Amino acid sequence: MAIAADVERFLAMGTRVELHRFGSGDDDALSAARRAIEAVDDALTIHRPSATTALNEALMAGGSAAIDDPVLFAALVEIDAVHALTEGLFDPAADRRFAGAGWGDLVFDRTAARITAMRPLALDFGGFGKGFALDRACAALRAAGVRSACLSAGESSLAVVGEHPLGGGWPFAIPHPLRPGETLLELDLTDESLSISSTVGAGVHAPDRAAMIRPADGTLVTAARCTVAVDRLGARAEAMSTALLVADDDHAKRLLQGGAKTRFLFDLSEDAASPARSTRMYA
Repeated sequence: MAIAADVERFLAMGTRVELHRFGSGDDDALSAARRAIEAVDDALTIHRPSATTALNEALMAGGSAAIDDPVLFAALVEIDAVHALTEGLFDPAADRRFAGAGWGDLVFDRTAARITAMRPLALDFGGFGKGFALDRACAALRAAGVRSACLSAGESSLAVVGEHPLGGGWPFAIPHPLRPGETLLELDLTDESLSISSTVGAGVHAPDRAAMIRPADGTLVTAARCTVAVDRLGARAEAMSTALLVADDDHAKRLLQGGAKTRFLFDLSEDAASPARSTRMYA
């Protein structure tokens, strides 16, 4: 029996976005999901005027600002949660321009929908924005009655709604970033999101890609690593894959505990020196 399917492709958040729907659901489902993603892009981008660039003007002056945009407000609420979840290793305010500045230098008053900087800083949501956008797109699809869908924002941010249209989980093979044709990890997703972060491989030197910074001391992370995180929420998967990438050994061990099937850290230093050597995975 044939399974109905349709797709929406467009550019947003500086990457190619694809939305694939299978089976039943409102005819407007994919359009609603696209609007959800574009609304996040419009609110969180720092590459053109947005609610975030307006907020950053106030924060860079060490001031305070009301959060009038509901999408930006929702993103800040989630960031407050993932900052704690990652022991502060995911920090959208960490920036070498503002040495030592971070999320801890902000006072976020949810009740008043207001945020205040205790010192000059700025926010850059990075990959978190893609996961957050996919979360809102998935919510739009579920609200439209879609029970099976696969969404991607570039090759490093993925989300699925429900099971594969043929049943069971959605199988994914993550390519090795340094060995063309080889697979680093295989896993199945059901109603989950996946994020991949890496310091090596294609895309690392893209013009708009921010350097990976360890929030604790502001150092650039250059070690050859690749991380993978799976979570019900894409925003949390993005935050965790970033946190694992910048974590020192002690932090990495704690973050990996309890996440044997959802959090992965690969040491690619030997691969970078000699592609013939084996990859080490931390557990």
